[in-house]
Amino acid sequence: METALEQLKRSRAFLCLECGKCTAVCPISRANSQYSPRRLLAEGLFYGASDLASNRMLWSCLTCQLCSRRCPVDVKYSEFMRDIRAIAQSNGFLGNPSHGGAMHHIMEMAASPKLKQNRTGWITDDLKVKKTGEVLYFVGCLPYYEQLFGKDFEFSPISIAHDTVKVLNKLGIEPVVMDNERCCGHDLYWLGQLDKFDELGRLNLKEFEKAGIKKIITACPECAVTIKRLYPERLGQDGPEVAHISEIIAANKGKLRFKSSPQKVAFQDPCRLGRFMEVYEQPRESLSAIPGVEVREMAHNRRGAICCGTTNWMNCDATSKQIQRSRLSEANAAGAETIVTACPKCQIHFRCAQCGQEGDKINIKVADMVNVIASALEG
Repeated sequence: METALEQLKRSRAFLCLECGKCTAVCPISRANSQYSPRRLLAEGLFYGASDLASNRMLWSCLTCQLCSRRCPVDVKYSEFMRDIRAIAQSNGFLGNPSHGGAMHHIMEMAASPKLKQNRTGWITDDLKVKKTGEVLYFVGCLPYYEQLFGKDFEFSPISIAHDTVKVLNKLGIEPVVMDNERCCGHDLYWLGQLDKFDELGRLNLKEFEKAGIKKIITACPECAVTIKRLYPERLGQDGPEVAHISEIIAANKGKLRFKSSPQKVAFQDPCRLGRFMEVYEQPRESLSAIPGVEVREMAHNRRGAICCGTTNWMNCDATSKQIQRSRLSEANAAGAETIVTACPKCQIHFRCAQCGQEGDKINIKVADMVNVIASALEG
C-alpha cells in the first residue's frame, strides 16, 4: 500500500508556494469564503492527513482542476483531495451524499461480480445495435438517471443514449450495447474508494474483451476519461481506444445531412471533456455544422470554464446552486437561448438549479449536445 509520504510526493503537494492562486480561481471558494484549497493543503502538510480527514469541507472539492491550471508549480490538488478522502473513508468520515446516497449505493452494487442486469430496454426498433463487434457504445449511468431524475426535471436522460445510437447509425456505425455493462467507477475513484473502483474496472475490461471490443464511444466525458486514462493508470492494462461522441461527430460532420435549425447556444465545457481530455473545439464544430446554429461564448470558456457546481453526488448545497445559477446567467448574458453541454450530469445539475419558484428561474433552456445534433438530422 502506498504511504502518506508517497501520496504527497505524487500530488506534488510539498512544492506548494502558498501563493493562493488556487483559492483565487476555485469556484467553491468564490462562492463560500470558508473553503480554501491553499489552507486545506497547508493543514494537510503541517498537521497531517488524520486531522484533515475529519474536515467535511474536503468533500466540497469539485476536482475540476481549474486550480491546477493556475498553479505555478503544478500541484495536483484534485489528486491530493482524492488521497485524503481515501484516508477519511478508512476512518469512517464522509461528506453529505446527495439524493440520499442512491447513486453511491448503485455504484457499490455494480461492483458485485454476481450482478445480472438488463440495461437495454430503452433500445427501440428503429435503432441498429449488436451484441458483439469492434465498436462499443458505453451507455454509462443514463438508465439510472432516467429513473432518478427524468420525472422531476422534465427531461429524458435516456434520450441521450437513443440519440447517440441514432447519430452513429447515420454514420454507418452499428455499435455494440452490452446488457451487463457496469458503472465506469468515476465517482468512486474521486471519492477515494479505489478498491471498489478497481473491481468495477476489471469487470468492465473483462466484458470488453468478451465482446471483442476495440473502440469505445461514449456520450459521457466522465466515462471517457475513466476508461481511457484511469483504467490503465490503476489496473496497468490498456483497454480499447476511447472517444467522446463529440470527437466522432466533428470528424465526420461532412457525412451528416442537417436541416436548418436557427438558434443561439452557449457551450458548457464539462471539466472532464475539457481540462482532463483537452477536447474543446469538437463540440463547437459539431454544433456549428447545423445550419442556423450560432455558438455564443460565455465569459469563462474552454480552459477557463467553470464547473457545473457539484460532483460525485456529494455536498450539493447552497454553494452549488450559486455556482450553477452564475453559470446559467453567464450563458444568458452571452445572448444564448440554450446552454448546451456534453455531460449528462451538467444537465441534471443545471435543471435542478432551475427548480423552484417561477420568478427565480433564469431565462435559458438546457440541452445535451447529442440531442441538439440528432433533432437537426434529416431523414
